[in-house]
Amino acid sequence: MVDFDQQEIPFKERRLRSTKLRRGIFLLPSMFTVANLLCGYYAVVASYVGGSEQFDHAAKAIGFAILFDSLDGRVARMTGTTSEFGVQFDSMADVVSFGVAPALMAYAWGVRGLPGQDTLAVQQISQFGWICCLAFLICCAWRLARFNVQGMAPGGSKFFVGMPTPAAAGVIAAFVHGFKAPLHDERWAMAWLFLAAALGALMTSTIRYYSFKDVPWTRRQPSLAIVLLCLLVAVIWKYSEIVLVIFAAGYAAGGVLLQVVRIIRQRMISRTA
Repeated sequence: MVDFDQQEIPFKERRLRSTKLRRGIFLLPSMFTVANLLCGYYAVVASYVGGSEQFDHAAKAIGFAILFDSLDGRVARMTGTTSEFGVQFDSMADVVSFGVAPALMAYAWGVRGLPGQDTLAVQQISQFGWICCLAFLICCAWRLARFNVQGMAPGGSKFFVGMPTPAAAGVIAAFVHGFKAPLHDERWAMAWLFLAAALGALMTSTIRYYSFKDVPWTRRQPSLAIVLLCLLVAVIWKYSEIVLVIFAAGYAAGGVLLQVVRIIRQRMISRTA
């Protein structure tokens, strides 16, 4: 006779192990989100402490936060563990890492090092900087909320609507990492604060930015692509101060330039029609 009790025990054990594995997989993308949040918190603390070295550490922390933010979603999709909780948790972490941290860093790096802190001119710049960096933070939260509701641009996942929050934070982090020493000139400080406000406007705009989500990362690539990728990583590692500024500024300006080209093309088509 077949002992059904002996066959039922292994089945229960397998089901229990599968349940535990399922719970463990759900923790995997959340671990990357926590790492993202940790980097954002560290960037806030380092910016508060100040100094060229600490500002550089804060910029690097935001860079790692961008890396972890790109991994948590990919890991969740690859393991089939996407959830509404994960989406909301990721958005809250992004507000800290790509909103609070770069806004505080932009203000501290651009204003706190100006000479003559007691003068009227510097106090006015400080107030203007407070408003610009607050606008950056509000626009970041606005951008994340809009993305959670509307998602990507119509027609697929190739474009974002508005500049992504990690990219906007990356522009600020790249400039701080590239120049390191806080600003000591009032004119440069004003230009820097205008840049922070402009990045906030780009986040809430309807300008389309390339998402890189259609790049076949998981498919086989030619050997030349692997070599070029290795060379790119090596160049970034060796000349990160210059290369990251070029990449970040190029991505921000590229979206605006392509939008202008689209507008001109549409007007030309409408005239010929």
